[in-house]
Amino acid sequence: MKKITSVLLGLVMLGTVMAGCNSSSGGSGDTPKVGVAIYKFDDTFMTGVRNAIEKNAKGIASVDIVDSQNSQPTQNDKIDLFLTKKMKALIVNPVDRTAAGVIIDKAKAKDTPVVFLNREPLPEDMKKWDKVYYVGAKAEESGTMSGQIIADYWKAHPEADKNGDGVLQYVMLKGEPGHQDAELRTQYSIQALEDAGIKVEKLAEDTAMWDRVKGQEKMAAFLAAHGDKIEAVFANNDDMALGAIEALKAAGYFNGDKFIPVVGVDATAPAIQALEQGTLLGTVLNDAENQGKASIKIASLLAQGKEVNKDSVGYEITENQYVWVPYQKVTKDNAANFK
Repeated sequence: MKKITSVLLGLVMLGTVMAGCNSSSGGSGDTPKVGVAIYKFDDTFMTGVRNAIEKNAKGIASVDIVDSQNSQPTQNDKIDLFLTKKMKALIVNPVDRTAAGVIIDKAKAKDTPVVFLNREPLPEDMKKWDKVYYVGAKAEESGTMSGQIIADYWKAHPEADKNGDGVLQYVMLKGEPGHQDAELRTQYSIQALEDAGIKVEKLAEDTAMWDRVKGQEKMAAFLAAHGDKIEAVFANNDDMALGAIEALKAAGYFNGDKFIPVVGVDATAPAIQALEQGTLLGTVLNDAENQGKASIKIASLLAQGKEVNKDSVGYEITENQYVWVPYQKVTKDNAANFK
């Protein structure tokens, strides 16, 4: 009889413990549930951010990460579902930055904090609520660094001026039209050349939508139109830069002494490989690891109603809402440090 009583008592105690483990609404145990909406899964850089969120969520949050398939209506539906499921916080990498205001209104109505990631909402939308944060990098920095990499090469290699006119003739592969990263990287990369005292001439510019295949197609078109007049290639991200390199290879570049400087942004693994192979001149680290880490740390704190500050997050908070993760120049000389 004693044995039966002991077993029954043990089962009751186990049931109590299990009930306690599941009592935290919106998450399992003490880890709050956070809904994460990425603009599209097949973006190389955002894959790195996604992996960083998953890795750094361990022990502090339970994450549900969804693919918005590069469609704002799809993302809105995913966010509605997160709110219906009573997620404790959201991380949103918006398809369209101008849609942030609507997302904030929905989240505020449910008292669900939001951390925007990598695509910066408009300043007036950020001011709508004190439970809205942004984690990203200042696009103008990456543009400036891209321009400086090309400027350094131009000054060190007189043969880069193919026609000897003292003017750098370039082509530009832009990201998504209207995206702040695309616009600012384009503007500041050329400004960096001019600030270095280099005269420039734009031969061609077109959008390749951050996409490697489109980058290859656009570069092939540039070559068909301008051929050896092109003296440098700027790309707003590594995927487009790698696409451009494929088109250049097909045109006989990177064989013997036929070289053209190509620069990208993100420092993805394939880009680092291209740096080591000598086909990519340089890139700029867009720090996926720290963007993912900062986002999930802030979301976890907000979900638990805890204070968000430099001590709790581990990152400087600007204007009580922004975490800026700095860029870094990457060339063949230091590429091994970024593997």
